[in-house]
Amino acid sequence: MIFSALITIIGLSLFEAVSSVDNAIINAEVLTKVSERGKKWFLTWGMFIAVFLVRGILPFIIIWSFNVQLNVGQVLSAAWSSDPLVLESINKSAPILLVAGGVFLIFLFLHWLFLEDKKLGLPRTEKFFMNQGIWFYAVVSILLTVISWFALEKNILMGFGAIVGSSLFFITHGFKQNAEAQEKKLLDGGHSDLSKLFFLEIIDTTFSIDGVLGAFAFTLSVPLILLGNGFGALLIRKLTIQNIEHIKKYIYLKNGAMYSILVLGIIMILHSFGAYIPEYISPLATFLIIGFFFFKSKIALNNRV
Repeated sequence: MIFSALITIIGLSLFEAVSSVDNAIINAEVLTKVSERGKKWFLTWGMFIAVFLVRGILPFIIIWSFNVQLNVGQVLSAAWSSDPLVLESINKSAPILLVAGGVFLIFLFLHWLFLEDKKLGLPRTEKFFMNQGIWFYAVVSILLTVISWFALEKNILMGFGAIVGSSLFFITHGFKQNAEAQEKKLLDGGHSDLSKLFFLEIIDTTFSIDGVLGAFAFTLSVPLILLGNGFGALLIRKLTIQNIEHIKKYIYLKNGAMYSILVLGIIMILHSFGAYIPEYISPLATFLIIGFFFFKSKIALNNRV
């Protein structure tokens, strides 16, 4: 039991850290235009907001959004509660949450695969899909239709959950696109430290949704999610300040994060339909996928030296 929990926490931390590399790069670039006082604030209060407040509250908000019949006290105590009403409510809502998270993660992967610029970690496969970018919206629409059809047959609310996952993807994607445009303006200068720090907190909140939703593929235990995501967020925040240029040299880490997201999304969908998948599969898959692309990055780095 303890070993399983430890593996889950390590897997969550690794997933959170690697999936947040883009966020760390944005943070590091914007912070080059911030005063020392602003950087100090970012390292103290900014870290508290990003690591403890946002990632600490989000899992409970997600649980409450799928269990609105529970009051605030019941949701906050859900992680440690033995109340049969609370446990039954969360167990009933789990398939809805999982199908929503699974759709979100799979859409996130497909957008990266079809439309985003990337270093080609799997050149033939990734280049092929990039050349078919026009089909992205058709593919996700058909996929949503298929998942919703089977979900509705199982549970009406599961069908609704699939729609929620899709909506959440497009909402957060819109925020990220806007963030890219705002980042360019901030780097051009003419903005106060306060506006830059506010931007960093908003974009960090948007990116954190990926990690928190992905965490439910590892476990439904909120304490484990809080520990795993917290450690991962602390690690990436530390790298933001100290060694982000070194991390950027590992050019295929983003590929590893995205293929992990695909696998976790599939696991969540299968779980939602009742398939039994041992909890160790998610962290094991994450270790193997990210490890593969880490060593691929290291080989590429050594070849350039």
